[in-house]
Amino acid sequence: MNDFTRLFDVLPYQAAKYPKNDSLNFKYDGVWRAFSTQEVTDNCNAVSRGLLQLGLMPGDKIALISPNRPEWNFVDIGMMQIGIINVPVYPTISENDYKFIFNDAEIKLAFVADAELFRKISNIKNECAALQHIYSFENVEGCKHLNELIAIGNSHTDMTTANAYKDNIKASDLATIIYTSGTTGLPKGVMLSHDNVVSNVKSVMTIFPIGNKDRVLSFLPLCHIFERVAIYVYMGVGCSVFYAENLDKLVDNLKEVKPQFFTCVPRLLEKVYERIISKGLELTGIKRKLFFWAVDWGLKYDGGERTGLKFKIYDKLIYSKWREALGGEVFGIVTGAAALQERLARVFSAAGIAIREGYGQTETSPAVTVNRFEPGGFKFGTIGPLIPGVEVKLGEHNEIMVKGPNVMMGYYKRPDLTAEVIDKDGWLHTGDCGEWVDGKFLKITDRIKELFKTSGGKYVAPQVIENKMKESRFIEQICVIGENERFVAALIVPSFTNLTDWATKNALSFKNKQDMVKSTEINALLKTEIEALNKEFGKVEQIKEFLLLADEWSIDSGELTPTMKVKRKVVIAKYKKEIEAIYAE
Repeated sequence: MNDFTRLFDVLPYQAAKYPKNDSLNFKYDGVWRAFSTQEVTDNCNAVSRGLLQLGLMPGDKIALISPNRPEWNFVDIGMMQIGIINVPVYPTISENDYKFIFNDAEIKLAFVADAELFRKISNIKNECAALQHIYSFENVEGCKHLNELIAIGNSHTDMTTANAYKDNIKASDLATIIYTSGTTGLPKGVMLSHDNVVSNVKSVMTIFPIGNKDRVLSFLPLCHIFERVAIYVYMGVGCSVFYAENLDKLVDNLKEVKPQFFTCVPRLLEKVYERIISKGLELTGIKRKLFFWAVDWGLKYDGGERTGLKFKIYDKLIYSKWREALGGEVFGIVTGAAALQERLARVFSAAGIAIREGYGQTETSPAVTVNRFEPGGFKFGTIGPLIPGVEVKLGEHNEIMVKGPNVMMGYYKRPDLTAEVIDKDGWLHTGDCGEWVDGKFLKITDRIKELFKTSGGKYVAPQVIENKMKESRFIEQICVIGENERFVAALIVPSFTNLTDWATKNALSFKNKQDMVKSTEINALLKTEIEALNKEFGKVEQIKEFLLLADEWSIDSGELTPTMKVKRKVVIAKYKKEIEAIYAE
């Protein structure tokens, strides 16, 4: 097969061009297991035949709820190649959200990873009229196992019906419905056709500097379109995909797999950088000086040649250890889903780990722009040039508007919401504000819906301020506030790990986190940090007051979306009294 037009075609495309002995890899009971391209194909075909034997038909919807593992791909391709619509769902959402999605999409079958997810779905099964079957990937008491479905498929080896359905599927047909978490309101089902996603996959295949000799590590959720497209890209270029066991084992998996490439969200890079700096602070004498000279050199790195005597010293003694922490062979990382601090792109790239930021939305399948890896193709502090085939223009308030084959079919059952974001000329209104840099690189300036006015009538872009403030190693999470108020303030969850280190070195001790956030010394430290970073902003944008919080925001407690974005309205509502106290002073 020389080309592919539908998502499931990427597998025969790999088989024809780069047949692999280790196409997909995962650790079962502590041992890595490799699936060849042929084994993946056989499992996908068995899933297709098994689903048909259960009575499922083209157009039916199946929910897929699992962390990353090869079974995810078996089921994904197995259902899509017979016209069944994949509805991937986050394993971390509430039972109420599952119930809404299952009923909205009329889910007939659910694949779940484990006992906990089986329990969640079993709890709502009686309230989901269409749901007939639940299958698990792990052995779960009372639940049918995926292997049982594959066995059904293998007992009916005739592919005639499956192939007839496959031949009928057009590139323009619906492939998947992805429910966006959103920072407010009910989830919306984004309908993506095969062509929507394939157009993105093919564009990205020309951008990622990887091939059939490379290993990649995957740990971002496959239910998110960012990582899902990355996996199709890896398949298309013939990479060996290794799925991380979980985030707790990520460091171990990096050392075992030694990947050349992976995708991630900025938060991971922030944590890695914080750990690097913490290690540097433990050094003494010339070693400490050398370490921070290397950091400073990296923070000033402009993306050019990494040469000269200073660089050679830093690379041998400092940067090589950073690369080793990521497995030793990583040469490229693409990050997205949230804003990346410019300094992180600079310092890691200086160390030989090229960080490239991209931008997109679920509604754009997802990529719109991405910084390239070749010289002249990237600019730190931007989200990069457009990917091939995609158009962008800036509308009112400099809103980024997108047109191209990657723009969604619409929101499932919600033509009203679709009409709000896709205008009559086919432009998708993203809700993000942007500007062009050097006429080529796009830069995000803020979210239109998150811009707020102070009582003095001045507009403030909170995300820009938040991203800058997180450059302090003492600030873990932050929500900038001040709508219709006299000044800008912030709610801050500090980095308790770094604060504890600082306190120890300054002979301070605290009973608990509550004690720490009320401490005069800690508040003075944070005030110094904020005042230093405030200098980057105009007077109106500067944070005048702040409140330290003892409880970290999370998905489970409701302040973060599954992609780790702060639900601003939820946070502001939760801390209404505290905010009133800030502005009452």
